[in-house]
Amino acid sequence: MRAARLIRMVLLLQGRPTMTAAELARELEVSERTVARDAQALSEAGIPVYADRGRTGGYHLLHGYRTRLTGLARTEAEALFLSGLPGPLRDMGLADAASAARLKVSAALLPSLRDTPRTAAQRFHLDAPAWFRDPRTPDLLPAIAEAVWDDRRITARYRRRPEDDEVERELEPYGLVLKAGAWYLCARVTAPDGGPFRVYRLDRFTAVTPTAPDEDRFTRDESFDLPAFWAEHAAEFARSILRTQVVVRLSPEGARLLPDVVDPASARHALAEATGRDGPDGHVTLTLPVESEEVAHAQLTALGPEAEVLAPASLRRRLAADARRLAALYA
Repeated sequence: MRAARLIRMVLLLQGRPTMTAAELARELEVSERTVARDAQALSEAGIPVYADRGRTGGYHLLHGYRTRLTGLARTEAEALFLSGLPGPLRDMGLADAASAARLKVSAALLPSLRDTPRTAAQRFHLDAPAWFRDPRTPDLLPAIAEAVWDDRRITARYRRRPEDDEVERELEPYGLVLKAGAWYLCARVTAPDGGPFRVYRLDRFTAVTPTAPDEDRFTRDESFDLPAFWAEHAAEFARSILRTQVVVRLSPEGARLLPDVVDPASARHALAEATGRDGPDGHVTLTLPVESEEVAHAQLTALGPEAEVLAPASLRRRLAADARRLAALYA
């Protein structure tokens, strides 16, 4: 633990002309007294660390000194490619690896380029969770993420739906996906002939046991493309849940807002397939695929008077009843 901290201290000092004891203590998550002891240990080991006293003083390396301790470990190199995702990195237990990788890369850069990690971070940030929803990190995510990185099989217990009984499967975990604040595992059941790839929602897992590190790892199918697989799965999932159709007449404003309240792809397709405008007011009638009448009721209510449901009759009656109640409230 201390050896890793000493290396980090050297890399931090190599990346900046001078750092105060307080700055080093904050970066290394230790006390200023520990910083002083570590600096002394480095000096005794032959690393030219110097301390300047006074208000503008601090620790620095001998001008021109360069350490060769910049080789990236495998986990650090992998984490570096995810370094723009601080939240997911932390959730997967890779925050320390990413921090070490960034320090090593910064230390290896020319002095004129050492501000690039900071300038990049100030110009791009990914905020993955959806609005108005607290992100929940599954407790088993770090263990599953470790198995994904190491190509280790897992024995998992999970529920397909919250009300279902638990089932147990041995899985080959290929990749993780974070979608709108929810984590998913792309994996396939261990079988002699491979078997199809499936998607599992991580918050449905109740227990996960990875194989031991010294056991044989599964052999990855090199043709598996995680982004392409996920895109196909997401599109298929969206199509599969849209089992009900409603006929709706929309004002121009309703047509503009429709992709904001229902599945955008389905809305755009329905608008493109609409036969034409109804009269001089510019209204359009279209057939819209939806998940269910219950979901359509909640979604189309958001359009208010900009949408008139023509069919099914049961949904039209529900919206008419809502309108009467609203009229009574605001009479």
